[in-house]
Amino acid sequence: MNWIIKAVTVIAMLAAVAIVDAGERSAWAQGSEAPASSPSAITPTSPPSSSDTAPIAASPLPAAAPAASKPPGIAREHLPHELSPWGMFLAADTVVKGVMIFLALASVLVWSAWIGKHIQLSLARRTLHRRTTELIDAPSLHAVAASMRDARDAAAMMVTAARDEIERSDHGTLSATGIKERIGSQLGRIEAGASRAMTTGTGLLATIGGTAPFIGLFGTVWGIMNSFIGISKAQTTNLAVVAPGIAEALLATAIGLVAAIPAVIFYNQLARAITGYKAGLADAAAAVERLASRDLDRHAVAARTLRAAE
Repeated sequence: MNWIIKAVTVIAMLAAVAIVDAGERSAWAQGSEAPASSPSAITPTSPPSSSDTAPIAASPLPAAAPAASKPPGIAREHLPHELSPWGMFLAADTVVKGVMIFLALASVLVWSAWIGKHIQLSLARRTLHRRTTELIDAPSLHAVAASMRDARDAAAMMVTAARDEIERSDHGTLSATGIKERIGSQLGRIEAGASRAMTTGTGLLATIGGTAPFIGLFGTVWGIMNSFIGISKAQTTNLAVVAPGIAEALLATAIGLVAAIPAVIFYNQLARAITGYKAGLADAAAAVERLASRDLDRHAVAARTLRAAE
């Protein structure tokens, strides 16, 4: 029986606590909704008189609170209309635009130089290979010189120079050692001239390949600097305001890489091809020297035979 009384007592106490807590929550909610007023503004009011039977006029509802002011929006003119490469080029700063135009022209020069040198080198290597085959199979220097009389390629010039040197040396009656040295000197100058002519234009590729990324980087730095100036003027760091200027600046670096990467690739390719062409020139010069030496030895044998016959 005692435990029943204790249980009822505990339940009653818990119910009282819950009722008090609910009342406090309700009062707190009503107090938070009511407008705060200073204590001095509260004045005691007398209860309404029973004789006053006039209806109480409804007080006008308080005006709605003004809506919270929205943060300043982004001006329409700051928003990009088009973020395509052409649109970014048209919207870019004058300096950045000039850098882009310069790099675009450099890219055109790179492709033009590579196409021209590739065609020139291919034709020269094909001709040199054919001339070298003729020199190796030729019976004598005079015989091959007759077949290359009107040709103007490097191998034909070597043959002509060797034949002329033999004729100037009293048709080979002078010292054979001196004639061979003079022929070797002329062939070396012709070989160096042909190599130098073939390397003309490759320096442009090396220059563009080495400087185009830095020129594009200059345009990027200038464009980003202008973007930061625009941020300070607009007094906003919204990405929609900042991104177009940065994108236009990065476009300059992209165009610089478009010009530089093919330039480096084409320069390395042409350098390897020109190295092979120089090796072909050396083979042609060696073939000419062999023909000249063989003709000089024949002339020397003929002279000794003639003297012996006398």
